Parts: sequence; structure tokens; C-alpha cells
Amino acid sequence: MKSIYSLAKVKGLAILLIGFIFSQSALAQTKTLTLKDAIQYALENKADAKKAKLQVENSEYQIQEVRSRALPQISADGNLTHNPILQLNALPGDFFGSPGTTVLAPLGQKWSATGGVTLTQNIFDQAVFTGLKAARSTREFYQINQQLTEEQVIERVANNYYQVFVKRQKLAVVDSNYVNTSKVKDVIKGQFDNGLAKKIDLDRITVKLYNINTQRQQLINEVQLQENSLKFYMGMPIQTSIYIPQTEFAVSPQAISETPDATQRTDYLLLKKQEELLDYQKKSVIAEYYPKLSLVGSYNYIGQGPEMPLFAKSRDQVYWSDYSTIGLNLKVPIFTGFGTRAKVRQADVEIRQLKEDMIEKKLSLDLDFENSKTQINNSIITINDQKENVRLAQEVLSDTKNNYYNGLASLTDLLDAENSLVEAQNNYTSALLDYKLAEIQLIKAKGELRTLIN
Repeated sequence: MKSIYSLAKVKGLAILLIGFIFSQSALAQTKTLTLKDAIQYALENKADAKKAKLQVENSEYQIQEVRSRALPQISADGNLTHNPILQLNALPGDFFGSPGTTVLAPLGQKWSATGGVTLTQNIFDQAVFTGLKAARSTREFYQINQQLTEEQVIERVANNYYQVFVKRQKLAVVDSNYVNTSKVKDVIKGQFDNGLAKKIDLDRITVKLYNINTQRQQLINEVQLQENSLKFYMGMPIQTSIYIPQTEFAVSPQAISETPDATQRTDYLLLKKQEELLDYQKKSVIAEYYPKLSLVGSYNYIGQGPEMPLFAKSRDQVYWSDYSTIGLNLKVPIFTGFGTRAKVRQADVEIRQLKEDMIEKKLSLDLDFENSKTQINNSIITINDQKENVRLAQEVLSDTKNNYYNGLASLTDLLDAENSLVEAQNNYTSALLDYKLAEIQLIKAKGELRTLIN
């Protein structure tokens, strides 16, 4: 019997050793992830952040496109025309020595080819000037939008980061509860083997172990799902193993005495810049009332004859000549059927709608700050209460264990004490999560989300 026990003990040690080796190997491949690391990784790899940077880059090309309308436009064109049947024109017979008669004579040649270069330069176009100003404002709009997108990425990553931490904490509580309950089971098993405990007590503690293990498996699944969500919001490969240090979850004081200026929040500044763009849009429509003046010049070369001019010579009766033109084009709008006026009024309505959005946004930002401040204060109170509650629950469990082992308490009392401790620990962890989520919202309300990576 003793040799069998020794063999089992050796096997157990071997399993523990193998598990330790595998755990060390897995740990070596695990990426330690602080909140700052997670946010920095997301800003460099998440698709939303990358797309926001590309929009800023694209705004430079939009400026170049609008600027091109103020620069000379040069084009080359050519055409080749064949006239199988020449048009007959009724001409006075005097040209052909037959006064008083009308002669039908063809004009032109069977073939003609033309090639030339045309230059157009806007001299005055109010829409172009307005477009240049709007393009520069568009670049600023996308720069602010990039900043807002990065703040949104930071917020999502921070929220999911702390949720992963809390679920892991709850899993640690369940693991600790399982270990403690297993020890109690071993004691009851020994008492039962010696005839000092009832079988129903052993069965009850065994059932509880099964329930704890089931709860543990559910939490393992929840942790994995939450980790996958975090890695998704970071733009990290889902297969990557991550580890979140314990030190990352501390309750730190926040300055919440003064209400921040909501008009300096990125959300509000983006609407402000959008209002500026809508104003330029309105001005570009008004520009349709202005005259437009442009310079046009062209130089052309033409060949005509009875043969295809491209490869023919003068001996084939094909003749080439050049000609050029220079002129000014002036376009003065007089009446557009009130279409321009309607477009101006539509643009004005869009501006007024945006102003209402700005008022609503400011109220929303102020509301977020007040709510997060209230949540912070409530969470601090709850954290302190639950911290004390955990301490008391641990004392109660310790006393109940001693009483149970000495026959002064029932198994029901012991199980209730264990449940109370687990509940207190989970409540404390949930209170920490509520605090950290409220802290993120408070930092966001103050426009300081980027301080999380400083």
C-alpha cells in the first residue's frame, strides 16, 4: 500500500514538473501588456487609426486638386476627318464666269487632319478662390478627425483592458475558492474515513467543488472572449497570448473640482471645423453669382487634300498650314431660374442644423463629465465598503473553519462563509471596474485621454 502511495506521489510530482515546464514555455511566448503598451500598439496597428492617418494624407492631394484649377490648363488634341460626299453650296454664277446664274459647287476637301495645343488660364473665378480656402480647412478637419479617432481607439482599448483584468481577477477568486474548498473536502474525507463525519457532508462538499469547477470553466471562457475583444480593438492577432500585470489596476485620485471647457473637446472642435466647411460651401454657391474670366490661346496645324494628309505631300495636292488664336472668355450669369438662390438657402439650413448639433454636443459633454464625476465618487465609497467587507468575510471564514473543525459549527455555516467571501471579493473587483470605467470617462470628459500613454 505504501509503495502504491509512493508511486502515485512520484507520478504527481512528474505531472507537476511537466506542467511547470509547459507553463514556463507559454510564459516566455506571452506578451506582457501594460495599458500604455496596449494603447500604443492599437494606435500603430488598428485599422481605424491607420485610416484616419490616410485621410490626413489624402487631404493634401485634395488641396493639390483644387489648386490645379488656378493653374494653367494645357491640352493637346487632334482629329482626322474623311468626307466621302462633299456638301454642295449654292453660289452666285459670277464667281464662275456665269453672271445671273447659281452654281452648286463643293467646298472643302475629301480629307482633313488637324492637331493643336490649347492653353486655358483662369483670370477670375471666385469659386476657385473659395475652394482653395476650403481645401486648407478640409486638411485641418481631417487632422482633428484623426485626433478624435485616436481618442476613440484609446477609450475602447482602455475599457476592454480593464474588463479583461476584472474577469481574470474573478477567475483568480474562483481558483482560490476551489483550492480552499478542496482542502475542506480532504479534511471531511479524513473525518468520514475515521467515522467522524457524515456521508452527506462529504457529498455536499463534493457537489460544491463540481459547481465551482463549472463556474471556473465559464469564467475561463469569458476571459478568453474578453481577451479576444481586447486584441481586436488593438489590431493584434487573435492568437497572441497576453499577460496583464497586477500593478496596472490601482485606484488613483482624480481632479474633479472644476468643470472642463466642453468647447475645447475634440468632438466639439470637429463640429466647429465642419461648420467652417459648410460656410465655405455656402460661399462657393454664392460664387456662382460672380462673372468668370479666362484667357484662352491655341496653336493648330491643319492638312487638307483629296488624299489622307498624314503621309501625303504637296505633290499629292495635300497642303499643310498653321493657325493660332488668343482670346478672353467672359461669362456673366444673369438669370438661373432661382436655382442658385435655392442652393444658397439649402447651405444656410445645413449650417443652422449643425449649430443645433453643436449645442446638443456641448450639453452631452457636460452630462458625461457630471455623470463620470458622480460615478467616481460612488465607486470610491463602494470600494472602501467592499474592501472592509472582504476583510470581515475572511475573518468570519477563518473563525467558522476553526469552529467547524472543532465541532462547533455546521457544514452549512462553513459553506455560507465561503460563499460570502467569494461574493465580497467579486463585489470588490466589480467596484474597481466601475471606478476604472468611470475614470476613463472622466479623463475623456476632460479631453485628456492621450495622457494614458504618457
